[in-house]
Amino acid sequence: MRDLTPGLDERVEGRLDARLDVGPGAPLAVALSGGGDSLALTRIAAGWARRHGRPLLVLTVDHGLQPGSAEWTTACAAAADRLGAGFRALAWRGPYPASGLPAAARRARHALLADAARAAGARVLLMGHTADDLAEAALMRAEGGTTPSPREWGPSPAWPEGRGVFLLRPMLAVGRAEIREWLAEAGETWIEDPANEDPRFARSRARHARLQGAVTDACVAHDASGAAALTSEVRATPFGLALDRQAFRQAGPDAARRVLGAACLAAGGGVRPARTAALEALRLRLVDAGEVQASLAGAQVQADARDILWGRTAGEMARAGVPDLALGAGEVGVLDGRFEVEAVRPVTVTRLAGRMSSLPPRTRATLAEVPPTFRGGLPAVVSEAGTRLASGEDSGVRLRGLARARLAAACGEIASESGVRD
Repeated sequence: MRDLTPGLDERVEGRLDARLDVGPGAPLAVALSGGGDSLALTRIAAGWARRHGRPLLVLTVDHGLQPGSAEWTTACAAAADRLGAGFRALAWRGPYPASGLPAAARRARHALLADAARAAGARVLLMGHTADDLAEAALMRAEGGTTPSPREWGPSPAWPEGRGVFLLRPMLAVGRAEIREWLAEAGETWIEDPANEDPRFARSRARHARLQGAVTDACVAHDASGAAALTSEVRATPFGLALDRQAFRQAGPDAARRVLGAACLAAGGGVRPARTAALEALRLRLVDAGEVQASLAGAQVQADARDILWGRTAGEMARAGVPDLALGAGEVGVLDGRFEVEAVRPVTVTRLAGRMSSLPPRTRATLAEVPPTFRGGLPAVVSEAGTRLASGEDSGVRLRGLARARLAAACGEIASESGVRD
């Protein structure tokens, strides 16, 4: 049989080798929809994982949006079994919005996949985006959309579900037609989602336009080196993040904007990034002289002559309606998207505001090291033993701040699986 696509396996496996730990270790997860792109990736990943002694877990999300979706899940389970991989079916059952359904489904899918990967101990989730997806995203932006180009390597966009989970897209240099030729030669069949042809959706219109030749090339380069270098200067604090202001001034504008925006999200615990114009306005204030007090993306930004500080105020938490976190012994939860909490005994974790006077005197003294702006937003434990700072040894919890790790993931400081930490 004529080999139409020599080296497809090797090219994709080369990207796996570049990003993944090449030896026995944690499970590797792959998202399989049953379509041609994800099926090809699953086949290649199964062979790679088998050679390197790593378990492969296939994850399939049923959105409940197509009449045949249950049968698609069954087909994915059969493919996983045939390839010797584990399998887990995930389901999204809404609520389905009246508008913006693709975006809502995408958010739900990422959250389900990230949760399942974390539960299995997988640090990396493979996804089957291709060169065609890059081109379609570019066309959607040209038409006024805000769809970002998929990157080969980056953190899961789901938060806090995706903490500690990275996405790897090793087929971004491969075209969809080439993949289907490769599958056909292997005797594989795949599912064609009718939604891909539905003109109500921007992605479908972009795909049709590409087939008509409207876009021929949209390979997007992504250089994170400047942002990663600046991120390495950012320090973790009990309340969020800190950075030498002079280091920020010396960074290039693009790197500074990227770190500034990511730091606001990380220290504020949010999921909605700031607009570019707002980021640029704040960047210019921080580059200039003078003290700065600003709120952006749920975070409070405070700067003096020496440092830039990012944190979260009790007022922002109250306005956002952040609920208290009630945990039983051994349970793990996330407070305000900023702190992962593991309970040693049954506790309730909340913001410190309004409870500082009930802290032990020695603990209150330690708060002098925290700027007043951020004290009320610190996590406090309320239990039968009284009120304690969540960071205290006798608080009844183990606390992990998430801001620094989230910033590192977003700004390219972590370049491969070996750098990922739980």
